[in-house]
Amino acid sequence: MQFRQQALAKLQSPEELDLPVRFARPQGWLVLSVTVVVLAAASVWAVTGSVTSTVSAPAVLTHGEGSYILQSPAAGQVTAVLAKEGERLPADSPVLRVRTAEGDAVVRTVAAGRITALAATIGQIIATGANVAAVEKVADADDPLYATVYVPAENAASIPEDAAVDLTVQTVPSQEYGVLRGHVKSVDRTAQSAQQIAAFLGDSQLGGQFTKEGRPVAVLVRLDRSAATKSGYKWSSADGPPFALTSMTMATGSIRLTDQRPVDWLLP
Repeated sequence: MQFRQQALAKLQSPEELDLPVRFARPQGWLVLSVTVVVLAAASVWAVTGSVTSTVSAPAVLTHGEGSYILQSPAAGQVTAVLAKEGERLPADSPVLRVRTAEGDAVVRTVAAGRITALAATIGQIIATGANVAAVEKVADADDPLYATVYVPAENAASIPEDAAVDLTVQTVPSQEYGVLRGHVKSVDRTAQSAQQIAAFLGDSQLGGQFTKEGRPVAVLVRLDRSAATKSGYKWSSADGPPFALTSMTMATGSIRLTDQRPVDWLLP
């Protein structure tokens, strides 16, 4: 009854019928305008924009040709160690002397390189084919370093040529010196076994470590050079660390994958 009386009162005041009707407050128009602009921008980005993603994986700083494990061609007792760890030797250089039943035998390098590890000592009895040393294939001290990143096999197809790579080097405090910069040089499309990784790095433990989650794909990364840093390579900081980098240093590589569209349009 109260509402009916109010309606009759309105009819008795016809002079108020010509007053303008306000459909929305100015604040409401502002909110609506902002919403329309945001939706339009989102629609444009959905069509033309892209999403950048990365994959992180363990890495090792090496020289381009990797390393190899030197094995003894004969069984016997080691009577002399003729090389030192860190020494750079040409091909066919003597490393060990072994006394066998037929006389003395000499274990020699297969290719030129640097002795990174010696696994034999004087007096040790070794079998034929025993691992006695690891040799990194580097002929010159100025040969550049590379990084080998072992990424999960399912990510290999998404890595574009020359993709940017950031490397967090284990021996360099990233909070102070930043990350090492590089670009993808090549992607091995075949997943590698622990034995293949061990043969390339000259370290059987790393072969097992990098295949714990399955067989990975090796990505060779070219490190960006810089004459302004002590290491000779480019870092996210201006100067980088005040010392040179060495091979067989562990790192973590973050590789930029192919940009993805946020919306996949399905055509009829």
